[in-house]
Amino acid sequence: MSIKSDRWIRRMAETHGMVEPFEPKQISEAGGERIISYGTSSYGYDIRCADEFKVFTNINSAIVDPKNFDPASFVDIKSDVCLIPPNSFALARTVEYFRIPRNVLTICMGKSTYARCGIIVNVTPLEPEWEGHVTLEFSNTTPLPAKIYANEGVGQVLFLEADEVCETSYLDRGGKYQGQTGVTLPKA
Repeated sequence: MSIKSDRWIRRMAETHGMVEPFEPKQISEAGGERIISYGTSSYGYDIRCADEFKVFTNINSAIVDPKNFDPASFVDIKSDVCLIPPNSFALARTVEYFRIPRNVLTICMGKSTYARCGIIVNVTPLEPEWEGHVTLEFSNTTPLPAKIYANEGVGQVLFLEADEVCETSYLDRGGKYQGQTGVTLPKA
């Protein structure tokens, strides 16, 4: 496997729709104001968070169960910013829609700007032939409320190209998160 460069990412986005919408360069300013950067970087793509959030709440005293998830565990918020309560978390989605080639696996890491504030961004790998909006998880590890900015960078996706094509892709398996749009809750 080899990690792919900015030229490869640009080519795949432009010819195969791998990332849509696609920003071919790193953007760190909007309307004369500094923002958390997004777009193509040297060896990855910095993803943005959309303005749709599901913030964890305990008002209904639900149990968090990945096999039987209760949607009442979240409050829906549509906003340019999201405040995550102390020691809590929120789900969101990327602005970008991904179409991963059959010979590629991605790994996503949170941006250091958020990590330095005690906000952990978690994303599972995007498997070969998976497509959709990526569901993001933000964990606020601090005893203070934490702010997430919509339409700004939150993580970096690294693209790893395999030496050979996989035998069974996510699409072949009929993966349960194939083609997801919006913020997608756990499915058993």
